[in-house]
Amino acid sequence: MLTRLWLVFAQVCTICLAVLFTVSALRPEWLSRVPFMSQPASSSTISSTPKTSDMVSAPTSGTPTASGIAAVRGGFADAAGRALPSVVKIATSAERKFRHPFLDDPTFQRFFGRERGGGGNNGDGSGSQQMRGEGSGVIVRKDGYILTNNHVIEGAQRILVELSDKRVLPAKLVGTDPETDLAVIKIEGDNFPAASFGDSRLLQAGEIVLAIGNPFGVFGNTVTMGIVSAVGRTQIGEGSPFESFIQTDAAINQGNSGGALVSAAGDLVGINTSIFTRTGDFSGIGFAIPTAIAMPIMEQLIATGEVKRGYLGASLGTVTTENAERLALKEPVGAFVDAVVDGGPGARAGLRPNDVIVEVNGRPIKDRPDAINTIAAIAPGQTIAVKLSRKGEPVEIRVTLDKRPGRPRQ
Repeated sequence: MLTRLWLVFAQVCTICLAVLFTVSALRPEWLSRVPFMSQPASSSTISSTPKTSDMVSAPTSGTPTASGIAAVRGGFADAAGRALPSVVKIATSAERKFRHPFLDDPTFQRFFGRERGGGGNNGDGSGSQQMRGEGSGVIVRKDGYILTNNHVIEGAQRILVELSDKRVLPAKLVGTDPETDLAVIKIEGDNFPAASFGDSRLLQAGEIVLAIGNPFGVFGNTVTMGIVSAVGRTQIGEGSPFESFIQTDAAINQGNSGGALVSAAGDLVGINTSIFTRTGDFSGIGFAIPTAIAMPIMEQLIATGEVKRGYLGASLGTVTTENAERLALKEPVGAFVDAVVDGGPGARAGLRPNDVIVEVNGRPIKDRPDAINTIAAIAPGQTIAVKLSRKGEPVEIRVTLDKRPGRPRQ
């Protein structure tokens, strides 16, 4: 009897399960109406499923939370949103006159005469050609001052600036500094969206940065993301001693020159200036002038239209691990004096070859670029305290700086 009841019970259970499976597959909405399916979950189920508030206060290691994803999305969007209005497109034009070189050739003149020629806009072998250029810039003051690269506006006779709101305004040149490839131009008006400056000296390799500019002059403001690949890069420019570039893998292309390199907080930390490439296109290595160098130059150009740099009158070299022992140094820091200019400020103060500059006006010197940029940032005529290591012994001298002579134009 018991066996028969057990078989009946098993068959009923099997039929019920089959019915439940069929309903759940074909009519799942019917199950939502069943009272026991709509009851709250047990306390154990609630405690094992984190709420949004729990995810914020105690995120699971290795698993991105909803708030974390939103923060990343919003963080970069907010950073770009802060910086984008201050980045402008710059278009330049200039008229270049030319004369056919054969016109001055004696053989040509003998056969065709001195007054004959032909060709050119004027029909006599001479004429003019419109030269056009494009780049980017960053509004640095609400009254219309814009920081850009010198090579963007060099030789320009007309400069037009297109703002983020598509207004196009003429700009005038305020001043240039070819040695750092920086320039300042100005548009008339007020209440322009100026960039917020960050401290580039705090940047470290691996930090996220955004590059903003107008690639190829046709796409409008474009944001690319990357990291700081390195800081303090040198030997990038064409012989300029004032080098301490930020290297980044954020995409920088032609037309981005003079644009903004901003931190993940949206603060301006550099002015994009060049790329390393074998093809002419972006190859993952771009360089920006840090704001720590650009800001003092910008302020001088706005104030006086030119940059005056302090001049020590010495050729400086890098202290390497190989020559640190020869210079009697405990560690390879500072800038060693390779040569001293006769009659220059350093020579008058007693600076000697093989001295190592370790401090200027109480500021420790890390390397050659640091020494050059620190001294150049001091106004000519000022007297500075320079601490040296001379054959392992500490020495302090006081140097009255001259004005640095300008680099000859090529």
